[in-house]
Amino acid sequence: MKHLILSLFVLALSVNVMAQDAEADRLIGVWEPSHGKAKVKIDKIGSKYYGRIVWLKEPNDPETGEPKLDKNNPDESLRSTPLRGYRILKDFEYTGEDEWSEGTIYDPENGSTYSCTIKMPDDNTLDIRGYIGISTFGRTDVWKRLKVPSKKK
Repeated sequence: MKHLILSLFVLALSVNVMAQDAEADRLIGVWEPSHGKAKVKIDKIGSKYYGRIVWLKEPNDPETGEPKLDKNNPDESLRSTPLRGYRILKDFEYTGEDEWSEGTIYDPENGSTYSCTIKMPDDNTLDIRGYIGISTFGRTDVWKRLKVPSKKK
């Protein structure tokens, strides 16, 4: 009887973990910030979530014609890194109730990195809040999920 109870407990725990993972993985996809200048793909690596720039409205520097670089990065050795492909969201963990936290967001327009939380009010909207210190002193941007065209058979 003890083995049956233990087996049922382990099974229930496994189902709960899988359901939480599926809920957390709703963050995965391609998202567009409100400014419309970029598209960011969010993926899961291990147990954390990361987002990288996959599209830029203006991918090339107007002066040189070369791909835009991370010219505002405070680390001079990274200023020659192309913005397309650059990871701007790092280390997010799902904390439950449609929220991911413990991560950072990098703003290539000013070279600053901020603490960040992500909330998902619905399946196609993210409230991305970057802040310094405590979240009261920050700014929220609304990102929209991009629809992926379905493959025709």
